[in-house]
Amino acid sequence: DVQLVESGGGLVQAGGSLRLSCAASGFTFDDYNIGWFRQAPGKEREGLLCINRSDGNTYTAGSIKGRFSISRDYAANTVYLQMTSLKPEDTAVYYCAADPYYSGCYEYYGWERWGKGTLVLVSA
Repeated sequence: DVQLVESGGGLVQAGGSLRLSCAASGFTFDDYNIGWFRQAPGKEREGLLCINRSDGNTYTAGSIKGRFSISRDYAANTVYLQMTSLKPEDTAVYYCAADPYYSGCYEYYGWERWGKGTLVLVSA
């Protein structure tokens, strides 16, 4: 069964940190571009960090630059989104995505595989 499963969301105070996980099963991240996205209520899905596996280039959205970072555990076939200095405007459902060819962060609909998301709530 091919799937992505996000975890690690929750309620955090402004200024706090969270680490989200995205575990893959049925395929290996090595063969895929990886992206983290979020969708706040009433807003479009926003690309945050997208890695092109071919050249290693990483797109980072301006809204999270310097605060969020991505890492990987190859053995566990898991990628992480480390979030620091969280703000109330970071409140959203966070998704990871994978695609063997597409790596654009601006057009989320190009990505083949998606998790169901994990909710992050940041209180003021």
